[in-house]
Amino acid sequence: MKNILLTDIDSILKNTLSKGGQFAEIYFQENEVLNVSYIDGKVESVASGIGSGCGLRLIKNDETYYASQSQPTVSSILELSKKIIGGSVTPDNGLDDTPVQLGVLSVPAGIETYIKKMEELDKFFRQQTAQIKQISFRLGTGGKNFFVANSENVFVTGKKSSSIFVASFAVTDGKITQTSSEVISENSLEGITSKKIEEISKIAYKRAVDLLNIAVPSPAGEMPVVISSSAGGTMIHEAIGHSLEADAVQKNISPVYKGKIGKKVASEIITVIDNPTLENMRGSYQFDDEGTPSQKTLLVENGVLKNYLYDLYTAKKDEVKSTGNGRRESYQCKPIPRMSNTYIAPGEHSPAEILSSVQKGIFVVKMGGGQVNTANGDFIFEVEEGYEIIEGKPGKMLRNVSLIGNGPEILNSIDMVGSDLGWQPGTCGKDGQGVPVTDGQPTLRIPKIIVGGTGLRE
Repeated sequence: MKNILLTDIDSILKNTLSKGGQFAEIYFQENEVLNVSYIDGKVESVASGIGSGCGLRLIKNDETYYASQSQPTVSSILELSKKIIGGSVTPDNGLDDTPVQLGVLSVPAGIETYIKKMEELDKFFRQQTAQIKQISFRLGTGGKNFFVANSENVFVTGKKSSSIFVASFAVTDGKITQTSSEVISENSLEGITSKKIEEISKIAYKRAVDLLNIAVPSPAGEMPVVISSSAGGTMIHEAIGHSLEADAVQKNISPVYKGKIGKKVASEIITVIDNPTLENMRGSYQFDDEGTPSQKTLLVENGVLKNYLYDLYTAKKDEVKSTGNGRRESYQCKPIPRMSNTYIAPGEHSPAEILSSVQKGIFVVKMGGGQVNTANGDFIFEVEEGYEIIEGKPGKMLRNVSLIGNGPEILNSIDMVGSDLGWQPGTCGKDGQGVPVTDGQPTLRIPKIIVGGTGLRE
């Protein structure tokens, strides 16, 4: 990348368009990664490396042709260009011309401190109970520098770094097993302090033990649910976020929101925003991976659909501007529309007011995983931490809680939105690519939703 001049890039782009096409792009990336996995008292793996590569994209007759290679030179990229225009690359079936070759990165001296902390915590928790089935810690950190240029005179450099730590616990009494996890996300490894690791580990441990020893089976049936801001924005990410990515709409994967710009799609008190310009968020960036400046995108305003999330390709198809959501996991992947920091905007009610308004229902403190059918919005979400609501107050802790419903219907039924706002960092998977994101929401009241459980039906 450092030995490739702007004049070389111009020649490569012109060559890629020499047999026709609407758009050509070249993307260079240099990255370094470090991942540590610690399971059951020992370091399971330490993987680190540095690498570089480039991706070359041609859009012709509304089809995308993409190829990539590691350790690029001017001549090797020109050969890649010839393969694209010569028919060796078919639409949506990219060519990875050379394997990824990560150079060895010396493990930073500070990593030993993290491993020592993991050992210390593993011993501490095992001394607390014999019910431990598994303790695992995962530390990941890395960064990338990229340069992107295209045939529309875009020449942009960008960078992104992030670090994440996950503490997970599984406990059992020989019959039942319960799990719990907590995560820290920071822009740098230095932000993941020993104190923060200890704090989230204790939270995850206590939740797992309480689920096993204190929690009672959740009731099942249709009832009110209050979702705390501490639950994170899993529901908004899955129930509507992916459905508003422009490629899903254009491919009719998300027909429920197709052609609905300017129409009511949610309750009047619901506003949904995607904003990669927020500071110190896992999903933040200055430029997307196509060189488009990041921006705040209003997706739903007071219940009315305002926009979709676009990259350059989908924006051209709809004859609009990109929203700066063209993202890719690495140079080996073509960019596609992806969320960044996606959230429901805060409302007017205090969290305490919302909770006290429900006489009998479920209070969700932390969401788990889930599945969504983007074609119709049907979903099922697991609840990692939830409580019964009795006369407006949290009651017994519940286990095996799930929420079953339809995204558009639930968004239309929400009748109270809290003045708070909570966030949950994560990695979003789509089309085989993972990118860092953050999801957020205030405390919400859903007056009626199906709760799945193993207790008596209400």
